[in-house]
Amino acid sequence: MARTVPAPVCIVGAGSSGIATCQVLKARGIPFDCFEKGSGVGGNWRYMNDNGMSSAYRSLFINTSRELMAYGALPMPEELPDYPHHTQIARYFDDFVDHFGFRDDIRFGTEVVRVEPADPGDRGASGWRVTLDDGTTHLYAAVFVANGHHWNARWPDFPGEFHGEAIHSHDYKTPDGFQDANVLVVGFGNSATDIACETSRVSRMTYLAVRRGAHVVPKYIKGKPTDQLSSPLTTRLPMAVQRALYKRLLKTVQGEMEDYGLPTPDHKLAEAHPTISAELLDRIGHGRVTPKPNVERLMGDRVRFVDGTEEAIDRIVYATGYRITFPFLDPGLIGGGDDNRVALYRRVVPPDLRGLYFIGLLQPLGAIMPLAEAQSEWIADVLEGSVALPSPDEMRRAIERDDQRMRKRYVRSPRHTIQVDFYPYLRGIARERRRRRSPRTADAGVAQ
Repeated sequence: MARTVPAPVCIVGAGSSGIATCQVLKARGIPFDCFEKGSGVGGNWRYMNDNGMSSAYRSLFINTSRELMAYGALPMPEELPDYPHHTQIARYFDDFVDHFGFRDDIRFGTEVVRVEPADPGDRGASGWRVTLDDGTTHLYAAVFVANGHHWNARWPDFPGEFHGEAIHSHDYKTPDGFQDANVLVVGFGNSATDIACETSRVSRMTYLAVRRGAHVVPKYIKGKPTDQLSSPLTTRLPMAVQRALYKRLLKTVQGEMEDYGLPTPDHKLAEAHPTISAELLDRIGHGRVTPKPNVERLMGDRVRFVDGTEEAIDRIVYATGYRITFPFLDPGLIGGGDDNRVALYRRVVPPDLRGLYFIGLLQPLGAIMPLAEAQSEWIADVLEGSVALPSPDEMRRAIERDDQRMRKRYVRSPRHTIQVDFYPYLRGIARERRRRRSPRTADAGVAQ
């Protein structure tokens, strides 16, 4: 069967997921336009990105190891450390783009302001109309949405008022201004622990308000990056066996969370996205970070916690996550927003829309980049007509099964609506790529 060359494709965003799609389509000879609001590639990993969406702070290092984070098409240089700094990651992304020669295919300084079906009645079958911030409109057979999901800050709604300065972790860049202050960091994810540890070096005291307990995972166990203890083989073991092995290792390395004054986790290991920190437990042990329960009320220059204790606070950093939103899409098309639920087959394909795909919209136990690369390869197969997608009904049933499985596995939280397991997810995408399309059902252009 002759290879079908699709009509041009639009890619929204040149972050780590968008450039993965660019590379795959370039290699396949599939024409595309990529639009990036900022002046460079890298998205969230470009510190002080002029697209206004990067949450990177100056001291940021990756929390997944170099080997696990790298694209399959271009491994990271071996001379990089196990956990590179954000400047090294940004340089790697630039090298990736230049190595594969598609920088000129990215239109920088250009924002996509509207993506809509060319014919509202056919839900994308006739293509997609993309409007740019210069007022021009372009028609595409398919659109890859790769705008990221760590930019629209989610704020808590605590009663009372706070008279000091409060920011979201998205806007935290350096510990300047935190000197000799009583600092409160609200949250228990990776950004929260990083910021708590960093501010604790200059603050009078840094408090860490934890709504629920969590398992803190070190970056190294037995001299190896912790995420390299898993493999495609070990992730085929029953979850109970995997959990027991890791729990034994963690207890040997660092004991129980209660030993550090942290609350007992209200879930089993691997039932929530892990908090990865090489420093937090030490900073607590040195008396520079003080754990507190959740906030009950803001009281001017003081904060009351749910255990009835109060502390004088000068500055608050809310590390309370993000809302999944697509400002260029009609909310009725996709979902997201407050509950962060987006119904996508394999976290990529909306069952009732043709030619619209989401890349990197997931939260893995591992790195997003290789998963975005695998997603892009799969959908490139679909565009070329060599691989079939299931029927919309089949996709809806699969989405419901996946959601039920995730709800049973993970703590209920907006953070876990797009959670996946790294190696099992890659195996699932590999199975999709084996779903061959018969010659009778193949069509030109976008297939769905």
